[in-house]
Amino acid sequence: MSGTLYLCATPIGNLEDITFRVLRTLKEVDLIAAEDTRNSIKLLNHFEIKTPMTSYHEFNKIEKAYKLVDLMREGKNIALITDAGTPGISDPGEDIVRICYEEGIPVTSLPGPVACVTALTMSGQETRRFAFEAFLPRDKKERAKILEDLKSETRTIVMYEAPHRLVRTLEELLDTLGNRELTICKELTKKHEKKHKTTIEDALRLYEEQEPRGEYVLVIKGKSHEQIQEEARASWEEMSIEDHMEYYLSQGIDKKEAMKLVAKDRGVSKRDIYQALLS
Repeated sequence: MSGTLYLCATPIGNLEDITFRVLRTLKEVDLIAAEDTRNSIKLLNHFEIKTPMTSYHEFNKIEKAYKLVDLMREGKNIALITDAGTPGISDPGEDIVRICYEEGIPVTSLPGPVACVTALTMSGQETRRFAFEAFLPRDKKERAKILEDLKSETRTIVMYEAPHRLVRTLEELLDTLGNRELTICKELTKKHEKKHKTTIEDALRLYEEQEPRGEYVLVIKGKSHEQIQEEARASWEEMSIEDHMEYYLSQGIDKKEAMKLVAKDRGVSKRDIYQALLS
């Protein structure tokens, strides 16, 4: 029988957040694949875990994944850990999981800390629906396309950012999304944890004067339905009422119903549309 890949969530700050199940699994597996062995050895030493480690990171993720799959095919159990948080979230873990499915290797995930959900729940923003963007891409065209897509996103947006790119990202968010509500979180679960509910504009002003330090999670309010309606109304108002009527009539909608739809689009009464057409 083949072994199993265990995705083990590790603390994002406070070491007490590790679960008993993760600790037991890290002790029992045959091998731990770590994003950065130099970082992970501190965690293993703290909990007196002697399991051998190997590196699995962005620069060897495909070649190494197949080597690990070969070991699991021989019956070895392997735990995958990232520098902090849950493997597969904004790291190369997703690649080895995909390859395991292709190769018929069992995969299971041991739940635990994850920065995006930790930040979201304490942000004061809406949590029922959210879009996770992780880090924006470095490529300018790809980055611009994603920002343009986010322009009409009605869900709460969660993204990560490094300190040296924070100001640039805030500038781009302000240009693309406008001055939205924003909660900035950093040092999550640590002694000096900070969260600041503000706006993109005020946050930009703050970090232009104060050097950003630490890893950031940005939790951004989605576009409201009222904003969407206002923008739609503005676009309709650029069109003449006659052209607006023709838009619906050309779809086979009768005149009475078309007048009702035009009135709704423009936020006026049907009588107003009728009077405008008469004049």
